[in-house]
Amino acid sequence: MSPLHVRVNMIALLFISFAVATQAQGGLFSITDVGKSLKDIATGVSKDITSYIPTPEGIFESSKNLLAGYPFEVASSAINTICSSALSSQTIRSRVTPDLRKINFQLRTACNNYSYPLLKSNQIWRSPEFDPTKKVVILATGWTTTVNSSDTIDVLAKAYNCRGDVNFVAVDIANFVDTLYTWSALNTDEIGANLAEGIVLLTQVVPLENIHLIGHSLGAHIVGATGRYFNEKTGKLVPRITGLDPAKPCFNEGHVLSGLQRGDAKFIDIIHSNPGVLGKREPMGDVDFYPGGLDPLPKGCLHVVCAHGRAWEYYAESVYPGNERNFMGKRCTSQTRLLDNKCPGVEQPMGYAVPRELRGNYFLEVNEAAPFGKGANKEKLAAQANCGLCPERKQ
Repeated sequence: MSPLHVRVNMIALLFISFAVATQAQGGLFSITDVGKSLKDIATGVSKDITSYIPTPEGIFESSKNLLAGYPFEVASSAINTICSSALSSQTIRSRVTPDLRKINFQLRTACNNYSYPLLKSNQIWRSPEFDPTKKVVILATGWTTTVNSSDTIDVLAKAYNCRGDVNFVAVDIANFVDTLYTWSALNTDEIGANLAEGIVLLTQVVPLENIHLIGHSLGAHIVGATGRYFNEKTGKLVPRITGLDPAKPCFNEGHVLSGLQRGDAKFIDIIHSNPGVLGKREPMGDVDFYPGGLDPLPKGCLHVVCAHGRAWEYYAESVYPGNERNFMGKRCTSQTRLLDNKCPGVEQPMGYAVPRELRGNYFLEVNEAAPFGKGANKEKLAAQANCGLCPERKQ
């Protein structure tokens, strides 16, 4: 074999390896791209071969997902199948039964936190810290988080308090999700039913159109159940539910635990940041955003826990005034087509300002570190460092 043939074969093997590793995940290469490249090389087309060679960044991202992302995806899928089968057998029961009397709402202001029993949630509306003329955002977080020790709640509360036009409320349900994951998953439906009771009371004071439910991980399925039970009790739909990387293990449509799904609210938007591993990959909402594509690990993350948390980090960044268009995506079928400028249509914002009429799957690029949005202004973000904080705590 001539040296030329050896070089061509080596390039072909390199291209095919990277194509196989990334094609299914919306990566930079596809088998079609490889075929075109090899045709150009074989026919001697005068073209710079370096344009086909993966960049160092591309090699790192592909290798990172191949070694640290996809193996977890395989394991997660196996766990998901086993969990669904076990739940279908009806041999698993929740260890902890949610007690409505022990679930609290916590109103978060810039300076103080105010907790009220869910059964006496009307106490919140009488609080001088609560403004019934403002909108209400209710957040449910996921497994192993508590209302008093959650970065998710702290960061989102700060962002909404910066806006100043929202009553931000977190749901204290740690006693019922801070346990073995399978038991926590089983509790999501019952907790959702209980929360729906609190939303019914809330609508006696605040117009329904001013209520927005947000859930991260297991919390996404909790607010999904809340929406379903609220509809059952009132015949009305919550106007919006936002799912931040809804949990994958144990939740499958048509099985015992279906989780968040279209129809639980008038409008459902989803941000997928760890698709296929800790978070669901398949579309679940009216509009589904895939920042960074379908790879399990987005840029800047070396493990799945980091990736799973990126969804709420992206969303929180979009909440700050002036940041509403930091994350602009296009309706598309893959990240590859997005990068190749093959996605027609107008860019639309992900996060806080997502238009309610959007439908379909949207892809977008993100930065590997904060600010994550490609449209972010670092100077503006630096100026917002103290926005939403109590004056006594400002640096």
